[in-house]
Amino acid sequence: EYASMVITKDYEKLQTNMKAPTLLREENSAKPIINLDNDHIMPDLKPSRDAEANTGEERNGAQVLAEAFKRQGIEYIFGVVGIPIIEVAFAAQQCNLKYIGMRNEQSASYAASAIGYLTGKPAVLLTVSGPGLIHGLGGMANAQVESARLYSKYATRITSLEKIPFFVEKAVRSTIYGAAGVSYLDIPGDLVTASVNSNQIENIPQCPPPPAFGTTRENISQFIDLLHKSERPLVVVGKVKLCVIGCAQGFAEQAVKEFVERFHLPFLSTPMGKGVLQDKHTLSVGAARSTALKDSDLIILLGARLNWMLHFGKEPRYNSNVKIIQIDSDPSELHNNVQSTLAIQGDLKTVLNQVKEDETKWKFEKDSKWWNILKKKLEQNKQRSDALINSKESSMLNYYSAFNTIQSLLPENCIIVSEGANTMDIGRTMLLNSSARHRLDAGTFGTMGVGPGFAIAAATYCQDHQPDKRVICVEGDSAFGFSGMEFETAARYNLPIIFIIINNGGIYAGVDKETYTELTKQDPRINLPPTSLMQANYEKIADAFSCKGYLATTIDEIQKALKEALNEKHRPTIINVLIEPSAGRVQQEHAWLTRAKL
Repeated sequence: EYASMVITKDYEKLQTNMKAPTLLREENSAKPIINLDNDHIMPDLKPSRDAEANTGEERNGAQVLAEAFKRQGIEYIFGVVGIPIIEVAFAAQQCNLKYIGMRNEQSASYAASAIGYLTGKPAVLLTVSGPGLIHGLGGMANAQVESARLYSKYATRITSLEKIPFFVEKAVRSTIYGAAGVSYLDIPGDLVTASVNSNQIENIPQCPPPPAFGTTRENISQFIDLLHKSERPLVVVGKVKLCVIGCAQGFAEQAVKEFVERFHLPFLSTPMGKGVLQDKHTLSVGAARSTALKDSDLIILLGARLNWMLHFGKEPRYNSNVKIIQIDSDPSELHNNVQSTLAIQGDLKTVLNQVKEDETKWKFEKDSKWWNILKKKLEQNKQRSDALINSKESSMLNYYSAFNTIQSLLPENCIIVSEGANTMDIGRTMLLNSSARHRLDAGTFGTMGVGPGFAIAAATYCQDHQPDKRVICVEGDSAFGFSGMEFETAARYNLPIIFIIINNGGIYAGVDKETYTELTKQDPRINLPPTSLMQANYEKIADAFSCKGYLATTIDEIQKALKEALNEKHRPTIINVLIEPSAGRVQQEHAWLTRAKL
């Protein structure tokens, strides 16, 4: 889940689960007060003012809106300007809100949602009506997949200048209370430029942080009892919920770390949970994931959800008799897909601190049969990966040799953004994280095109708050094609993102250059495999924006390019890594919920 907020000039009634605008009508009249067809506000709805009774300054709608954002702790606005929202962007900058102009609303929506994930505070997506809003729907849906509504938790149309702060506060509160998600504000064009006396504006204080709540003593006792009786426990770590409003900080990673280490429990992380505990942690069994899930007799879900990424908790990926303890602040996730033995609704940090208060001295033994099984599987899988890293079957690089080289040079505390098919899946195991909220990828929705937007959001935040932290965006060549022009955005704002494109000339797999040339001599619509792309020179994109690009075909070339890119502190770079078109991943023990033969 990500917290973000969308504001646009206008919208028509969409065939979605979004709340449609209501046509307000005068009493005893059929005449609409709001004319949705031409974006005009009828005189009936324009703010009433008594100039003689007010001595405050005049504010237009754009200024009132920007000031309301500022009051609610908003720091960043992403979007593509047009008439009349350009006024809002200018007003935001005058309030010292940071506006980042993107090349497409879709990427802007991904960036806004990533800020919500990284900081716990919503960011704003600013769009025009019509296609601008439609382009932003992908990010809205991705931001709260599995949450309350398909696109937004809260949606409303602003009806008066005086009420703008009220609507903004409610929108912000809706994004962070309960399951994090999206709010939608619609503002008619006339209100952007209309004026109101500042004394008539209903200024609303910044919304307080959502309350943290724990669970009952009975639940804690049952939790400890299930743990004591388990012979093969496993902790699954999801993305920890973060709320940062005002001075409140809801970090849960320390509580998770203390819990796992206290009881010496094996754990694995979901993709967005990587870094809550270090991937290099001695208790991590992520590299033996299949065995750990299938043979465990007790699975403890810490903010993780039994969706498709965890195979819905079903056989054959799980033991039919497995017991499940689930902790989640969202009650709709409890017992989802599989009935849990113990389902606890509560703040993860608070509940784990309650467990911490229990005085039990029990700890899972390091030399237990279960730990020995897991250690053996970890070693077997390491040998398989090492064989691929050192493979001489092709003169070209494969995923494993490329990623091994990249990982050896990455700063330990860097933020890794990743998307693609094999690029993302293999990268999840080989590119390691050591801190929470330092990995962003396609997530539950499997959304392609998120990479550049996520990377721009992360680099924008780091530019202001952690200037020494690097952002590495690892893209498959197909995934890069969705939003690659956002490289210009990174260049315009002097964001030192390192874009690494793992280029196999295809989706899942490509064909070699000779085969590609032969197939395209005839009708490529008939002969070229649907998964094939050109193995292009993406590094040359950097030249168009006075940045550096590198082509890497060997380990030495990757090392040289990445070292130089890490020394570039103010501009984005591209490293185009050519790999064997037919390169694949280690054979999986179970199909990844697919029947495809690719």
